[in-house]
Amino acid sequence: MMLTIPKSHDSKFNVKHAGATGDGKTDDTAVFQKLLDLAAESQATVEVPPGTYCVGRLKMNSHTGITGSPAYAWKGNGGSTLKLIDPAASCLLDLTLAIGARVNGLCLDGQHLGDGVHGILVDKPDYGTTEDSPLIEGCKVSRFSGDGVRLSRIWCFRVRGNMFSENKGHGLSVRGWDAFVLDNWLSLNGGAGYASIGENNAVTITGNRIEWNQLGGLRILNGSHYNITGNYIDRCGPGILFAATPDNPVVTNRIVGRVGYTSITGNMIYRSGRPIWNRPGEDCSAHIVLVGARGVTVTANTMVAGLDDENNEGSTGFSKEENWSPNYGVVVQGLRNVVIKDNVMDSGALKELILDRGGHGPGVLIKDNPGELFQK
Repeated sequence: MMLTIPKSHDSKFNVKHAGATGDGKTDDTAVFQKLLDLAAESQATVEVPPGTYCVGRLKMNSHTGITGSPAYAWKGNGGSTLKLIDPAASCLLDLTLAIGARVNGLCLDGQHLGDGVHGILVDKPDYGTTEDSPLIEGCKVSRFSGDGVRLSRIWCFRVRGNMFSENKGHGLSVRGWDAFVLDNWLSLNGGAGYASIGENNAVTITGNRIEWNQLGGLRILNGSHYNITGNYIDRCGPGILFAATPDNPVVTNRIVGRVGYTSITGNMIYRSGRPIWNRPGEDCSAHIVLVGARGVTVTANTMVAGLDDENNEGSTGFSKEENWSPNYGVVVQGLRNVVIKDNVMDSGALKELILDRGGHGPGVLIKDNPGELFQK
């Protein structure tokens, strides 16, 4: 019996066939950009074989892709690696105005060059007239001086199966709506694991591991219509922050635009609010913080206090200090038509399981959340 082996893409879209070295020393920017532009003529995908390619900012075009071999580890790069060499670049991979772009199986290394340089960037002046629809899948984006992935004025996107880690900014930051954020690892970022950076709504965040992010696991300000389900959130400060800011305009004639209308269900939230990351004026030492929201359900979440990892003092974010946290399980203020029920907080917090700061409107139900304070 003969086996039929499918042919790969046309070799002209293989960066090594086009002259890229991938030796970790030679500047391969020109080869990559030439192929990305050529791919736009036939809506093709650029192939990146294993190797370390030194590049500056690369601009993608609509209906094109770039794909590599995803062989990285939690610590360390591997497979098809693009290493940033230009500290003045705005980003490594620019998807601005690239409708229907696909990024798959790459390891992007920012080397912490420059100031505010992002790994993958969409930065549009407005939302345009059609859905952006990018897919970012199976990539590691790490060590950027800005955000790992920054999507500003984005309309429809999917981010799945990635690792965004050790960035000085957020792992993934979003200004926009209509999205899936699934099965990612958001770790050790100086900002939040996931953060809103402007108007934001209609996002499903499911099955992610979100850990050791200084500004929080999920930091959602003035957002609505989220489905936050089945995530593991570990040692972020706080675990989930869902809040209205004082400057948020009150919208009376529309649902979209108000803060809330969200389900936070079935998440495991562990040892949030590391003391060294607490910030004045914010409720950082808590698993969940809800402020100024309406139409929110918080149910079937498990919250547990905990201690820093031991014997990891050589790794980013760890120490030998006995840093137990958080002080509070759930902090609430100024809610309307919100249910917080059937969550479990066994050894859930150090000081208080539910800190209610008041100021609520009608329809707020907080009950049947069993647990007890942690005792050393």
